[in-house]
Amino acid sequence: MSSLEDFRNRVRGHRERLRRRFLEYGLSAFTDEDILEMLLAFGTPRRDTRGTARELLRRFGGLAEVLEAPLEELIRLPGLGPRNVLPLKFVHEVARRYLRRRIENREYIRSAREAYEYLVHELSGRDREIFKVLFLDARKRILAVEELFRGTLTEAAVYPREIFARALAHRAAALVLVHNHPSGDPRPSPADLALTRKLVLAGNLLGISILDHVIIGREGYFSFAEEGLMEKLRIEGGSR
Repeated sequence: MSSLEDFRNRVRGHRERLRRRFLEYGLSAFTDEDILEMLLAFGTPRRDTRGTARELLRRFGGLAEVLEAPLEELIRLPGLGPRNVLPLKFVHEVARRYLRRRIENREYIRSAREAYEYLVHELSGRDREIFKVLFLDARKRILAVEELFRGTLTEAAVYPREIFARALAHRAAALVLVHNHPSGDPRPSPADLALTRKLVLAGNLLGISILDHVIIGREGYFSFAEEGLMEKLRIEGGSR
């Protein structure tokens, strides 16, 4: 047997062991390197992709960062091309669509965890601030999720008029505000507090409730509602 055939047999054997491990134990038995190796193998089944997976993690820092990386940055890595990058981008978009479909037409109060999972996937790896709004009906079911504003590394310009115009277009009775902090720290800034107060006051005038403002970061998330800040802001708004 030639050395090339021997190498290919070892690669096939290794991947078969990975497949069996997944079928028996699920993804929890896989490291990030294992996951990337398998995804890359779909594009280049005859090549050993272990080293490439390891280099991707070294260069970008983690699985989420690799999946979020722009296509042009990925294909700069030696050994990568459109064929084996395709599975990385494809699975990322499938996950995004799946998580979004899970929360559509669901009650926000009962599916908050699913909403957070979707939003973390959407926002945690972004290098600029993104502001999204979840539009809800009177029964707190999610009607739509829209990205309304993009900003810089530290802030995004948010216009209340546009938020409420979209709310009226959706006939929404309530909103959940969401944005990310590229710094990784999800704690609200003074500007975040001032914006939320302004939107709560405007919502009171229009009869549209602001249920929550969620800030996403690599270190987790901050929920105004969970921290009791939304109730405080509503009381302040009602006393004016």
